[in-house]
Amino acid sequence: MAVIIDGKRAALTLREELAAEITGAVAVGHRPPGLAVILVGDDAASQIYVRNKEKACQATGITSFAHRLPADVGQRELLALIKECNSRVEVDGILLQLPLPPQLDAQACLLTIDPTRDVDGFHPENVGRLSIGLPGFLPCTPAGVMELLKRHELSPAGKKAVVVGRSNIVGKPLAMLLSRPAPYANATVTLCHSRTTDLAAECRTADFLFLALGKPGFVTGDMIKEGAVVIDVGINRTPQGLKGDADFASVSARASAITPVPGGVGPMTIAMLLKNTITAWKKRILDK
Repeated sequence: MAVIIDGKRAALTLREELAAEITGAVAVGHRPPGLAVILVGDDAASQIYVRNKEKACQATGITSFAHRLPADVGQRELLALIKECNSRVEVDGILLQLPLPPQLDAQACLLTIDPTRDVDGFHPENVGRLSIGLPGFLPCTPAGVMELLKRHELSPAGKKAVVVGRSNIVGKPLAMLLSRPAPYANATVTLCHSRTTDLAAECRTADFLFLALGKPGFVTGDMIKEGAVVIDVGINRTPQGLKGDADFASVSARASAITPVPGGVGPMTIAMLLKNTITAWKKRILDK
């Protein structure tokens, strides 16, 4: 059976490290870091995500500024709020919870966020920095995956990595991170998607298989190489509860290591949001 990669424990350890940084800085007179959280509407999943992020902020020592707007809010009002958050000295990061209601232009909203406060790593400036290897904020879920590899000493260097899913939030940035000349990277990466010919055959070539499809139980044990490391980014709500993109029972019987769902990548996503916020905060307090 595969080793279970414990994302809960890794996230808790990282959050404790971040909390210690904040405690030390506040003890010598610095203000705590601040995160503005903007939630539009009453989408149940978004409500849960935001609540979890706010709890994590509180436990770590980050001040959370909550902005909850009605579902029928106009574009102009939302953009005005983002610009206000950009100007507030106590706000180091801005989180705009997606998806937005259909009358709102999400891309225009993301473009309005100050790139130095873009702790989700979605602004084109930060995406561009990632693509050419410059420092910048990394998208939280791919960054969380890389942190898990590091903390569990699972190096894909020189190995074949297959990423299944080409979203701008997970698949594309994860493929770039895995191929970078950096520790726990340097992989040979294949990026697959719904139009890939013989996806199962591609998956079987992977020493490291990263799943971000959004299809519960799609990848089965016969689709992976014996001894592969499987990182399941999928979080799918089913009548039986949260499920990953991998059929856990059959895949874990062949893999050498696997992330569970829940309890794998999910907790690391929130932890990396906190880390990005603290990175933005440290730049501001050190620049003073």
